[in-house]
Amino acid sequence: MDMALKNKLWLRYCFGLSIILLVLAGCAVPAELPPTLTPEPTPEPTPEPTPEWEREGWTLIWQDEFDGAELDPSRWEAEIGGHGWGNNEYQFYTNRPENVRLEEGHLVIEARDEFFIRRHYTSGRIKTQGLFSFTYGRVEARMKLPFGQGIWPAFWMLGEDIGTNPWPSSGEIDIMEHIGREPRHIYGTVHGPGYSGSGGVGHFTTFPDMTLSEDFHVYAIEWEPEEIRWYVDDEQFFKLTPEQVPGEWVFDKPFFMLINLAVGGYWPGYPDDSTVFPQFLTVDYVRVYQRP
Repeated sequence: MDMALKNKLWLRYCFGLSIILLVLAGCAVPAELPPTLTPEPTPEPTPEPTPEWEREGWTLIWQDEFDGAELDPSRWEAEIGGHGWGNNEYQFYTNRPENVRLEEGHLVIEARDEFFIRRHYTSGRIKTQGLFSFTYGRVEARMKLPFGQGIWPAFWMLGEDIGTNPWPSSGEIDIMEHIGREPRHIYGTVHGPGYSGSGGVGHFTTFPDMTLSEDFHVYAIEWEPEEIRWYVDDEQFFKLTPEQVPGEWVFDKPFFMLINLAVGGYWPGYPDDSTVFPQFLTVDYVRVYQRP
């Protein structure tokens, strides 16, 4: 067989083999391709919840949410005594848990009808003197108040210099006072030289019967140079400036805070047969802010 014939046969063989391979390829089951995956969207970062104590236009500088097991001694000192406290009050203030304690995230000051060191009632009074004082800002406390004849809860401030500059020259700012014989009224008052005691300068706001003892409300002042404003639940009810007091304006210096529950006194009068004991002053929080 000559070379030309061999080449011709070889070409036919290759052509036939190509046709067979093409036919086999067409009959083969195509391999499945993996599905195209849709890319997962990048999740947006979850924003941190805004703390409930943030307040527009103010910076929080001090707070007590009363969420510990006992009163924080780095923030508060319990006062002890039963000498009438300048108002002929009938209670003896103690630091016992029966009178001052933390309970379910609240400060509870309890006034009790019991004889204790020559007094017929006990209760509690706490202060930040020597631990925290400040000049100007917003001060607020969320509270549920006690009720009844002779019952006198208060949230207030005294000048830090009271040790060397006796009251009333040291100044007093009453953020909230309530007396049981006037169950619908909340008072805000200042005391200073020439306007103290019954001559203090203040005003009151009025609520429906029993709402002060059944519901929490936020009692606050906004204290700025030459002006103090009083609020309940962010509703302003009083404003005071130096021109409105009959003596020296003594409210441009550091003050410390106090919370107490008195039993009896010249202003509220004294318990009678209608007064129910024990009585409770319940405080959810105390917060202090200043301008940025």
